[in-house]
Amino acid sequence: MTELPNPYLPDLATIIEVVEETETIKTFRVVLDDKDKMRSFSFIPGQVAQLSVFGTGESTFVINSPPTRMDYLQFSVMKTGEVTNRLHTLCAGDHVGIRAPLGNGFDVEAMRGRNLLIVGGGIGMAPLRTLILYVLDNREDYGNVSIFYGARTPDDFCFKEDLEQWEARDDVTMVRTVDSTCDLWGGCVGMVPNVLLERQVSSENCIAVTCGPPVMIKYAMRALDTLGFPPENIVTTLEKRMKCGVGLCGRCNIGHLFVCKDGPVFTKAALDALPQEF
Repeated sequence: MTELPNPYLPDLATIIEVVEETETIKTFRVVLDDKDKMRSFSFIPGQVAQLSVFGTGESTFVINSPPTRMDYLQFSVMKTGEVTNRLHTLCAGDHVGIRAPLGNGFDVEAMRGRNLLIVGGGIGMAPLRTLILYVLDNREDYGNVSIFYGARTPDDFCFKEDLEQWEARDDVTMVRTVDSTCDLWGGCVGMVPNVLLERQVSSENCIAVTCGPPVMIKYAMRALDTLGFPPENIVTTLEKRMKCGVGLCGRCNIGHLFVCKDGPVFTKAALDALPQEF
């Protein structure tokens, strides 16, 4: 009888590169030390990992590199607490633990042949990045791709190199916006939900995927409702509610569902049927 792996036992991984995205956000590129496990590792865009710093603890982060590019696994970390503060002290060559992949992911098969609207705010671009890169790496399978990304200031945009590449493509509509007028910014100004309404983004044959601060998700969903997106065509991800990652601690439940087992990716239709706790 084959012994099942211990879901609480992390795999050892080595950081190969650290990228400073903003003053409070760093991106870590890591590889599993077990080369066979690294070669066979597979996941769906939107799935997450428990990233641990030994002696400190672990937290949930989306794998924001796509499964079409497996030279490393990428995680972006905002400094917000004990584990994330400790992660921000690590450098290339340091070790971390990884339990992954966990949860569900974006239904990239159901998105085939559809137009895609990506709506992100701040660090919420992390799970959206993996979906965008997956779609662009399989570009012929998808319709129009529109990306709306908001940040408090121009310095708060993450993945700046990616953004420049997406803006340069003629098969992607890229809109970056900041919350209020500021020096050295000649682009769009306004909260992302308001910009969506101003641009009258079409819901025809389109799936909208949004992630960002909870208040942004709330008002983005309202804007998408106004624009005529049906609840089943609005998707978000709630990985920050996850704790143990395997449905045992019971701390991530919303009604009868567990974010770690039934999510973290949900349609608005699914969330509308639950107690309004998030």
